[in-house]
Amino acid sequence: MGFRTDLAVEAMENLGRAADGQHIRERVRTVEGFPVREVEICTAHAAQGLGKPRGRYITLELDALLRREEDAFPRACRALAGVLRELLPPLGADQPVLVAGLGNRQITPDAVGPQAVDHVIATRHLVAHAPQVFAGWRPVSALAPGVLGQTGVETGEVVGGVLDRVRPAAVLAVDALAAGRLSRLLRTVQLSDTGIIPGAGVGNARTAFDRATLGVPVIAVGVPTVVDGATLAHEIAAQLGEPSCEALDDLARPVMITTRDVDREVADVARLIGYAVNMALHPHLTVEEIDLYLC
Repeated sequence: MGFRTDLAVEAMENLGRAADGQHIRERVRTVEGFPVREVEICTAHAAQGLGKPRGRYITLELDALLRREEDAFPRACRALAGVLRELLPPLGADQPVLVAGLGNRQITPDAVGPQAVDHVIATRHLVAHAPQVFAGWRPVSALAPGVLGQTGVETGEVVGGVLDRVRPAAVLAVDALAAGRLSRLLRTVQLSDTGIIPGAGVGNARTAFDRATLGVPVIAVGVPTVVDGATLAHEIAAQLGEPSCEALDDLARPVMITTRDVDREVADVARLIGYAVNMALHPHLTVEEIDLYLC
């Protein structure tokens, strides 16, 4: 039984790997009161060992937001926007960006991407038709392409067709992830410059969204919303020192576990991501101004 997780920090923890400065680099800091942990996988050897592509993985912990600390939402938006800007390639103020919300809106744990796009201010048409009014805005397109089972079209095919017309300088792909531990469900945002493979966390991998397939830099923004049942059973059994247990064996079937309040939590984190994307792409915006544009 393998340990299934989309989070680079969990992959390191599970394998007992530590940053060595050569194969793996790590940096821990605090941004706007939120812990931020960056892992950079530097070599093909480390990538193979961790099962993650080479690149940067930045994890933002949201505990302060979940505790509803004072000004937690604006601080979380600024923190996430700042980290996102670190991963974006150098862009001119007039270069377009495509935001793709991946996932199935009808399945709540998979709806982070589509719901996040609902909070992204699409400006490409505004900049094109009223440049004198929107001179300080970047052209942004926002797309929720759905999934193969809904549309009969692969998500990658939909996004590829849009790319041919929009020709963005970068793509931001927002998706739900799978964690290995319940404590990280909807409490963590992982950003990476390696792209993303939709459905990989639940064993339904589709075409990769990365620079190799799309031809432009792809920044992935993901939130773990489920834990694989078999992974959880394995972890519990290992901690108890038991090789097997009938009750835990039941979780070895294809079962995904999420939180009781997943509807509210997905809506909250999707709003956070959407606002942070707006602030990263349009640095002049505040949370209050975004509220006005979206109302």
